[in-house]
Amino acid sequence: MAVAIKVHDQPTKDLEEQTTKTLEIEEAFDYSKRSQWLRASVLGANDGLLSTAALMMGVGAVKKDNKTMILTEIAGLVAGACSMAIGEFVSVYSQYDTEMQQIKRESLHGNITKAELEVKKKKVPSPLKAATASTFMFAIGAVVPLLAAAFVMDSCEVDGCNRSIGGWLAMGITFGLTKLVGSGL
Repeated sequence: MAVAIKVHDQPTKDLEEQTTKTLEIEEAFDYSKRSQWLRASVLGANDGLLSTAALMMGVGAVKKDNKTMILTEIAGLVAGACSMAIGEFVSVYSQYDTEMQQIKRESLHGNITKAELEVKKKKVPSPLKAATASTFMFAIGAVVPLLAAAFVMDSCEVDGCNRSIGGWLAMGITFGLTKLVGSGL
């Protein structure tokens, strides 16, 4: 939490008729702490959805069997979530190390007060939070294609492929027209 101090513009008079200004202390929420795990969550969900869907499509192009598709998706979910956990932890830990070294340097040179030191230490990213958020959201993102595969009996009959191509075409047209109209505004 950050603290903001506001000075009221309207001075008041005390009992001795002296003019005083009123100070109001207001606590403000520090949203930057959320960015540590929010970025990891968005990345995890996006990667979970896209990479596992692409994996399923690749396997589905060769083997049109639902059990194989579901097993592929589960393997992709587990492997991807583990990969996200390790990758995010290592990445954020290197940022953590760098920031902690900078704080130590500033502390040794006396360029920082104890209060500032504590504030900076609280803002250092948590590798464990980032890894947990990324892993959890990867799994959530990966479940979407898994549910799709679980409810589709024959992954690519001729009619099923036509419906899929029609869906992709509709999405592409919608994207293109929206982009065209949006650029004119």
